[in-house]
Amino acid sequence: MLAGTLCAAALAACTTQGGSGSGKPKRSASTGTPSASSASPSPGADDALLRAAEDGDAEGVRKAVKAGADLETRDDKGRTPLLLASLGDHVEAARVLVREGADPDAQDERRDSAWLVTGVTGSAAMARVLIPGGPDYGVTNRYGGTSLIPAGERGHVAYVREVLRSTDIKVNHVNRLGWTALLEAVILGDGGTDHQKVVALLLDAGADRDLADKDGVTPLQHAERRGYGEIAQLLRKN
Repeated sequence: MLAGTLCAAALAACTTQGGSGSGKPKRSASTGTPSASSASPSPGADDALLRAAEDGDAEGVRKAVKAGADLETRDDKGRTPLLLASLGDHVEAARVLVREGADPDAQDERRDSAWLVTGVTGSAAMARVLIPGGPDYGVTNRYGGTSLIPAGERGHVAYVREVLRSTDIKVNHVNRLGWTALLEAVILGDGGTDHQKVVALLLDAGADRDLADKDGVTPLQHAERRGYGEIAQLLRKN
């Protein structure tokens, strides 16, 4: 009888600890209690979650999570539901996923993550939704850059302002090309109003105007070569 009891207890323990990832029940980021996705999933729940996240269907996301879908399930490109929501700038769907504890740093085959792609889309709203999920602002993309670098390249003023205000992201991070966000804003920008504002924001946040690229060319020299007079003026020391 005792042996049977011990075997049953061991079986119950294995069942409790089984499953994907760490084996721990998924927890709601907002409540700290196990989420509905810790239950045995309904057939097709993972696929339903991926579709809902990609479509921006927040209610569909809720239903799939309640049905036991894995928050970290992947599509054929290695993208998680949260990454799909972030790519599509589906803020409400992402909000549901973050509250359930989805990982904003999970990277796909291209090394994109939900957080990193906000620098490409320039969505300050998505950034605000993801920040409570605790992203690692030092995680880098396939070019070795943080989210701030593509944002600088694209002249995403509102995003750059939000990230510099709300996070401790390193403003002088250098990617594999040897460029900082400031250098990308000058080299790959168009010199227009948005890139001027981004340059000003980066400088105010402590961007090193003397930090040159791999060839020893400074942001000011790049600006002068391109005829970006307004940006050059910002970069000149007063």
